[in-house]
Amino acid sequence: MSTQAPTFTQPLQSVVALEGSAATFEAQVSGNPVPEVSWFCDGQVLTAATLPSAQISFSDGRAVLMIPAVTAAHSGRFSVRATNGAGQATSTAEMLVTVETAPPNFIQRLQSMTVRQGSQVRLDVRVTGIPTPVVKFYREGAEIQSSADFQIVQDGDLYSLLIAEAFPEDSGTYSVSASNSSGRTASTAELLVQGEEVAVPAKKTKTFVSTSQISQTCQDRVEKRMEASFESTAMMEMQIEDGDLPHKAPPRVPPKPTSKSPTPPTRVSKVAATRHQSPSPVRPVKAPTHTPHR
Repeated sequence: MSTQAPTFTQPLQSVVALEGSAATFEAQVSGNPVPEVSWFCDGQVLTAATLPSAQISFSDGRAVLMIPAVTAAHSGRFSVRATNGAGQATSTAEMLVTVETAPPNFIQRLQSMTVRQGSQVRLDVRVTGIPTPVVKFYREGAEIQSSADFQIVQDGDLYSLLIAEAFPEDSGTYSVSASNSSGRTASTAELLVQGEEVAVPAKKTKTFVSTSQISQTCQDRVEKRMEASFESTAMMEMQIEDGDLPHKAPPRVPPKPTSKSPTPPTRVSKVAATRHQSPSPVRPVKAPTHTPHR
């Protein structure tokens, strides 16, 4: 398998944390071979000595930095770096620690929508709060876990649920909840995925003709022909009686040739004349001789 430089498929997101509360940075990274991960705060490498209470983990491409109880000293710029033999990549975000609190508030709520089967669906919300709210998506009351088919992404205060390819069975009630130490809020919408319409061909109607109908049709045709023949004959008789029919002139016969030169006899006539002039000879027949009896 070919090598691949590290890539952050889900980068770090900035965090606003209430002093004394827990704060978490999380990122998703891919690469081959599996990259090594390092964390930094304001350019300094984070170790057990510099940040004793921090919990750092990396498993299945998921890099996590969690600080159980933040203080004002933790405010700053946090980075995570992934490195392997093919290269490296870095993702950075800010942490702000405050003593003020604010419950979650949707500045953009879920919107109901109707889509066609096979379409890509994106359900967005924008939510604020101090500390940064924890946002979760649900369908028919069941929490949705991020996967290849249903991906949950965050970009600042924008949280999105992406459905790569929607099917009718994905229709239903979707909701998103946002909660922090100061409160909890939710937003709900309906998703309708319409299936593909299959065109049903129109049925062809057949016309059946019985034998009696065929016989009757033939008989009608014969009667019409006979009537037409009778009418034609009657018309001709009427025209003859009224003298309307024109008389045809007899065909012209070409005149006989008037040449004075005698027509030479044909070969057939010569043969006939010859046969009349020389009659056929008759063979003499001898009379039977009488033989005496002894």
